[in-house]
Amino acid sequence: MKRLIVLIAASVFALQSIAQTVTIGTQVWMTKNLDVSTFRNGDPIPQAKTDEEWVKAGDNKQPAWCYYENDPANGAKYGKLYNWYAVSDSRGLAPVGYHVPSDAEWEKLVDYLGGEGKAGDKMKSKQGWAEDGNGTNSSGFSGLPGGARGSNGTFFNFGKDGYWWSCTGSNTYDAWLCLLSCSNGNVLRYYSNKEKGFSVRCLRD
Repeated sequence: MKRLIVLIAASVFALQSIAQTVTIGTQVWMTKNLDVSTFRNGDPIPQAKTDEEWVKAGDNKQPAWCYYENDPANGAKYGKLYNWYAVSDSRGLAPVGYHVPSDAEWEKLVDYLGGEGKAGDKMKSKQGWAEDGNGTNSSGFSGLPGGARGSNGTFFNFGKDGYWWSCTGSNTYDAWLCLLSCSNGNVLRYYSNKEKGFSVRCLRD
């Protein structure tokens, strides 16, 4: 019975998300950051409410999520921040019909929008970015500056930068991600520590 309920809930989520997607080239992206607290199979993802809990999850290579500054009010607009162990968990972080994009899929998006030097403005939302760093959102991606959480539990760059995980690991300690900044219209793809907390944006299968 529990599994049936989970599958029904996942199906409802997937149907609801249809109205919250945008087609960019041949890809269909969600237009909001992920905001789930359970894996696809219904298992709960642990919430890290303190710095100590966040650090412990990273040290143990266990999945965790949090709200920026541990404030649920931030979740409504910016979604949750996840460590990479939640992203890579075999139980599935993304809802049915979607997945966390690979670095190659992020690259495909950026290339379609004109490359790393031009895509940022097209991906950023029209408001909400500090230092007059708003974008045009001509792609419909609606990227927001949700900030991040360091491996030591410190929160940083809310309103300035938006970070999104890929599912692609770089090495034992790092994984690839995508960064948009208020300081320019570029897109930066680079790798960072798996223990950090970044946003997740899902791509349709």
